[in-house]
Formats: sequence, structure tokens, C-alpha cells
Amino acid sequence: MKRMHILLFLSFAVLGELSAQTKNNTFIVQDTLSLNLTNAEKLFLDSNLYVLAAHYNVDAQKALIIQAKLIPNPNFSYARGPVIPIHDDQSNIPYSNFFNHGEDAASLSQLIQVAGKRNKNIKIAVANAQLAELQLFDLIRTLKYTLRTDFYTIYYLQQSAKVYDQEIQALQQVVTAFNQQQGKGYIAEKEVVRVKALLYSLQSEYNDLINQINDTESELRTVLRVKQKYIVVLPDTDKINSLTPGSLNLTKLIDTAYASRTDLLIARKNTEISQLNYSLQKALAKPDITAIASYDKQGSYVMHFNSIGFSMDLPFFNRNQGNIKSAKSMIDVNVATTKATEATVEEQIFRALQKAYDNQKLYDRIDPKFASDFERLQHEVMNNYQKRNIGLLDFLDFYDSYKQNVLQMNNIGLNRISAFEDLNFYTGANIY
Repeated sequence: MKRMHILLFLSFAVLGELSAQTKNNTFIVQDTLSLNLTNAEKLFLDSNLYVLAAHYNVDAQKALIIQAKLIPNPNFSYARGPVIPIHDDQSNIPYSNFFNHGEDAASLSQLIQVAGKRNKNIKIAVANAQLAELQLFDLIRTLKYTLRTDFYTIYYLQQSAKVYDQEIQALQQVVTAFNQQQGKGYIAEKEVVRVKALLYSLQSEYNDLINQINDTESELRTVLRVKQKYIVVLPDTDKINSLTPGSLNLTKLIDTAYASRTDLLIARKNTEISQLNYSLQKALAKPDITAIASYDKQGSYVMHFNSIGFSMDLPFFNRNQGNIKSAKSMIDVNVATTKATEATVEEQIFRALQKAYDNQKLYDRIDPKFASDFERLQHEVMNNYQKRNIGLLDFLDFYDSYKQNVLQMNNIGLNRISAFEDLNFYTGANIY
């Protein structure tokens, strides 16, 4: 009878505190931040410093468009002399210095760009500003993918951590009860060793899981720019459960990526810029003209001499040959890069869609009653344990099976939602 009381005490100890939730690093992180996906994305767009820096870069590139449109300033030169006084009896002015009977000369010149250099520079500046915008959007796309992936990873890992937390608390109370009865002969020593070994194994697995959660939360806090907060994610589970890849078509997804995916648009824009640069380099081979108007007070054959003229480089040696050849080669480089990116996009979308279908099939095979069946079996196992129809180790093995089941279901759920997020990322659009 006394042994039965001990077994009942252990049974209630195992069931105690099963609703406790995971709290990690409370000695460091005191505040809790609860976020749904919409709020997380808004916080990210408002506070992420990398996005802010990319916005500034766009503004800087747009300012260069203004600079490219500016016409070169005219050049004015003026000279007066002599600085050292001159005495020449043969001259019409025998004695002159800087202040008396001096010479004044002035000229005004204006650079005139030929071969459409100014318009070509403007087009390159516009293309570079567009490239900066595409780089901003690609940064947002990449960071949002990180945010959303971390969001769902934290959710499913926290669900798994709850199972560990429950079982560890239950086994810890069992071990405590065993220690209280140690030496009285009611409990076999091998059962005590087995339970302690299972407890230590769960604690080690739980610690690894908590570290994984903390690492993911650290990355998410960096993306959101929040400090020292324990993040509780609140996903829309109804929306998650309703996702399906059945309506997706590979060709349409690839067409969407060709129109929306920013890294592909960046590759195309780089090709466009290299073509514009090639055109500019050929134009630079043609020398610009400088128009000149000058005045000379008394240094010419007549007083107050006026003249107009022009100057230009003679393209005998430097005809910009190297830059032209380099620009032409860069077109080939960027065309090849664009084709490689297109091939990568098509393969990534094909594989992501394949993963989405595979994970959805696995998810659909899960019996929705499976979890509730485990809950029901839990009570039956407890009753049989109280009636001594099963031993303690069988009872603990059932809880280990329950843990493995929950972990597998959470892993299946995470792989499924990750496949949908991959499709969003690889198409560059909000397919889901």
C-alpha cells in the first residue's frame, strides 16, 4: 500500500506544471516583444539601418543626375604687367611699370562638348540612380526573407521548446521524488539511473534548442533594430494552414520573377549601363572644342586688339582606344552575367516549387486527430501506470515518443512554410 502511494505521488509529479512556457536568458533579457508578421515588417522598414543607408545612396545617385545636366562653366583669365618695371628708349612708351602705362590682357573661353557627351553622361547618371533603387529593393527583399524565415523558425522552435520544458519539469520532479525515497528500497536503482540519464539528455537537447532560438532571435533583433528583448512571435496560424501550392504554375512563376526579381533587374541594368558607357567612351574619342574671345590692350601690333578663336586636342596618339575596348568587353561580361542569373532564377523557382509540393504532400498526410489522440492516450497511459499495468520506463518512453512526434510535426510545419517563403523570395513577389 505504501508503494502505491509513492507511485501515485510520482504520477502527479510527472503531470505537474505541463502548461509552463519557455523563458530563456531572463537574467539578461527582461522585456518581451510580441510581434505579428505585419508589425515586424513595418518595424523593419522604419528602423533598419541598412535600408536607411541604401535610401541615402539612392538620394546621392539622384543628385549626380543634377550634376550631369550642368553645362561646363566658362573660363575667364586676366593679366596685367609688367610686374618688373621696363625702361626702353626705343619703345613708344620708354618707361612702364605695373601701375603706369601697363599692359592689360583678358580672355573668355567656353568648353563645347561634342558627340553628345553631355546627354550620354546624363543617361548614365539616370541609369546609376535606377540601379541604386534596384539595389535598395533587393536589400529589402533579402532582409525581408531573413525576417520572415526567422519569424517562423522562432515560432516552431518555441513550440518545440515547450515540449522539452514540460518533460524536463516533469522528470525533474520525478528525480526529486526518487531522491527522497532513495535508500528505502521502494525504487529500483536502475530505474533511477535511467530516469536521470533521460533527464540529462533532454536538458542537453533543450539547451541546444534554446541556443538555436537565441541565435535566430539575435539575427531577428538585428534586422528589426531592437535591443535586449525576448521576442514572442504571433503568426496567423489559420492563414498558414490554408496555404497550398496547387494553384501555382511554373511558367507563370518564372515570368513573375523575370519582371520582379531585383537581382535579375540589377544584372540587366548593369548591362544597360555598360552599353551606355561604351557609347560614351566612343564619344570621348572625339575632342571637345573650346571657344575663345580675347582682348589685348597694347601687346599686339595695334592698340586694343580683339580676337576670337578656338582650341582643341588633336587626336593623334590618344583616341581613347583602351577605354573603348574595355567598355566593349564589359558589355559581354554583363550579358553573360545576366544569362547566368536568368538560369539561376529558373532553377531556383523550379526547385522551390518542387519543395513546396513535396512538403505540402507530407503535411497533408498528417492526421489532424493525431495530436488529440496523443492527449487521450496520455491519460490512458497514466491510468495504466497507476494500476501498475505498465512500468515507469514504459511510461517515460511514451513521453519520449510524444516529444519526438511534436518535434517532427513542428519540423514538417517549418519546412512547409519555408518552401512558400522561398517561392516569395525567388520570384521577388508576394505570391503568398
